[in-house]
Amino acid sequence: MALNYKLKIAVIGATGYTGLDLVYILSKHPKVKIEYLCATKKIGQNVKTIDKRIKRNLPKISSIKSVNWKLLDLVFLSLPNGEAQNIIKKTFRKYNNLKFIDLSADFRISNPVTYFRNYNINHKAKKLIKHSIYSISEFNKSKISKYRIISNPGCYPTSIQIALKPLISKNLIKCDEIIIDTKSGYSGAGKNFEKKFKHKNLYNSIYAYKIKEHRHVCEIQQELSKLTKKKVKFTFTPHLIPTFRGILSSIYVKPRNNVSAKKIRNVLLKFYKNSMFVKISKLNSQIGSGDVLNTNYCNISICETRFKNTILILSAIDNLVKGASGQAVQNMNILYKMPENLGLK
Repeated sequence: MALNYKLKIAVIGATGYTGLDLVYILSKHPKVKIEYLCATKKIGQNVKTIDKRIKRNLPKISSIKSVNWKLLDLVFLSLPNGEAQNIIKKTFRKYNNLKFIDLSADFRISNPVTYFRNYNINHKAKKLIKHSIYSISEFNKSKISKYRIISNPGCYPTSIQIALKPLISKNLIKCDEIIIDTKSGYSGAGKNFEKKFKHKNLYNSIYAYKIKEHRHVCEIQQELSKLTKKKVKFTFTPHLIPTFRGILSSIYVKPRNNVSAKKIRNVLLKFYKNSMFVKISKLNSQIGSGDVLNTNYCNISICETRFKNTILILSAIDNLVKGASGQAVQNMNILYKMPENLGLK
């Protein structure tokens, strides 16, 4: 059933890279009315002066203190880790009809101890974790409407899980020998990335980082292990590359029982046949992030290698769209039973 009214929404954290992409997408969505754009800086400014892509007249940037929560149907939270949980804790019980799509890590990890170990933040809303769902859109179409807190996945985990989950669930690959090599544009680190990455020639070099303990490892581990009921063993090496946006994951897997690359491709084709945002390329196709920039697509290519017992899976997304804001809007569309691609074409 089509939504017969416009959703009244707020975007909190509207001026970061992800927040601006989210505002841009939502500004074109036919079933959305943006009531508030909140941030801690640039208060009173018109968002069109911050992002020239935005053409419509929207509310000026305001403080979260100005929000009338009763007015809203849905809140998007594009905030640093640890902040969304505080806002949701204050409003969840008080405003029973209000729903949340959180783009931080606050509700991605089901175990608060694991969350603290990886983010060094004590979870302030532990009792609300059970009311949240971790949602890569392609895997939760029938479940998402039962929840008020939608936890948007990380960008690296999105590119990796879309490629791997159907294969692990079908027991087609070995789960103790997976090698994941992923490269991302620097926008994934947020607007303060220059403070986080101080290596030489930042804009002219490739940089491997957090090799042993990247925060997204626990998220990937949590979700893949749900399929096997035991720990999936993988190495994950993230790289920062001198481009603004885009992710390419190169995933090396060992097939079980001589399963061929062609078989793996056919399984993915069948699994995603009704998924409008996942494209499976021809066998052995060379793909890159350039194919998906500024779109909500995930492109996957299955490639044979020189070794029969090793298959390479390439998975490309735009980290700010399918890896963040686009998937958030896709989740919203599914949550409110709208066409999945509405506002994302």
